[in-house]
Amino acid sequence: MEVKAKTIDGFKLHERDTGSADVQIALLTQRINHLTEHLKNNTKDHSSRRGLLMMVGQRRRLLDYLRSIDVNRYQTVTRKLKLRK
Repeated sequence: MEVKAKTIDGFKLHERDTGSADVQIALLTQRINHLTEHLKNNTKDHSSRRGLLMMVGQRRRLLDYLRSIDVNRYQTVTRKLKLRK
């Protein structure tokens, strides 16, 4: 919970923001990175792999939405999360 709260604090747009696209993308990225490390050690865990692929697709949709709404926010989020170079 502590790591999640820090992530939300780093990406929130206003004081009570917990569900904006920026925050959702950051939380999904955190979970994706955790699952990626898990799957390096547990190569036969196919249900987690499916969940990972679903999360990657959800993050992709959120990033596409954010880019269509506000390009500056999109660039800021991708730069902070190191998703694009």
